[in-house]
Amino acid sequence: MPSAESRTEKATPKKRRDERKKGNVFQSKDIASSLCLLTCFIVLKLIFPYIFLQLDNLYSKCVGLIRGATEVSETFLFNVLKDTVLVLVICTGPVMLTSVFVNIVATGAQTRFLFSSELIKPKFSRLSPINGIRGLFSLRSAIELMKSLIKVVVIGYCIYDSVKDVVNYFERLVFFDLKEAVVFVADTIMDMIIQMSIAFITIAALDYLYQWWEYERNLRMTKQEVKEEFKHLEGDPQIKGRIRERQRKMALSRMMQQVPKADVIIRNPTHYAVALRYDSSKDAAPVVIAKGKDHVALKIIEIAEKHDIPMTENKPLAKLLYDTVELNMEVPAEFYEVLAEILAWVYKLKNKESR
Repeated sequence: MPSAESRTEKATPKKRRDERKKGNVFQSKDIASSLCLLTCFIVLKLIFPYIFLQLDNLYSKCVGLIRGATEVSETFLFNVLKDTVLVLVICTGPVMLTSVFVNIVATGAQTRFLFSSELIKPKFSRLSPINGIRGLFSLRSAIELMKSLIKVVVIGYCIYDSVKDVVNYFERLVFFDLKEAVVFVADTIMDMIIQMSIAFITIAALDYLYQWWEYERNLRMTKQEVKEEFKHLEGDPQIKGRIRERQRKMALSRMMQQVPKADVIIRNPTHYAVALRYDSSKDAAPVVIAKGKDHVALKIIEIAEKHDIPMTENKPLAKLLYDTVELNMEVPAEFYEVLAEILAWVYKLKNKESR
């Protein structure tokens, strides 16, 4: 296996595609978990008054049922259980849906919603104790340890910062109404966790940058690997086909850019189109600067119409020029006579327009 020092070249697009097929994509799990924690507790804080009201109503209802019940029957227990489950679903549903949605979006945004069967295949190398011991002393392990220590410090600070201003209120909670005490404690805890979540997102952002750097470093290739991949791609029929198609499109685009420079378009009437240029100061004979058939011919005609280039319909001549004269080549002497008549007509037309 090549050493890290020899991997000096950036990963090629093919290398990235191959790694993606294996499920090796860049992502930071801390980003998803931190965003999930933050959004869930923001939602919880927003709907907490409603949740508290539902729980209070459930408590009152259950107490009422118990006081009014003459015996504990199956129907009674079913009604209590049904009401309890319904309230729990109503209370936890928004938070759970938020958690699922944020996790899917945060993970999908990083992986482009990749699913790879390679990730669930058993790999015996993961069971190797040597690899496990080696992993304990890797840079990744050191970063994870540092990250965990920072999180512990952040949690400690957030608890201290949230409690220090309200510590006096905790001493007086025994004198509070039960509902007021529950709301106060819940608000304090939620504010503390939201503060922690914001700090965790900052840590996750730094981890994201490190993970990106590590991912790019691990994808790097040696010069020899790049050469071998290029040789392999050269022999791939699909790659060759793509290259030829791209070259054909580029050549067609360059040819279309020459059409406005033509003096005349000879057409047949939509199946063939040949654009000719004749500059007596530098051309010994008319030059074919663009030609095409079917949809290419229609495109040449369309561009010519936009630039007011004269067009003449001559079916046999258009086909002969298309079949026998290559691009940017002068027409053979056998066409001089008929082309002279056409060019004379073009110059006569231009002279009339200039008057």
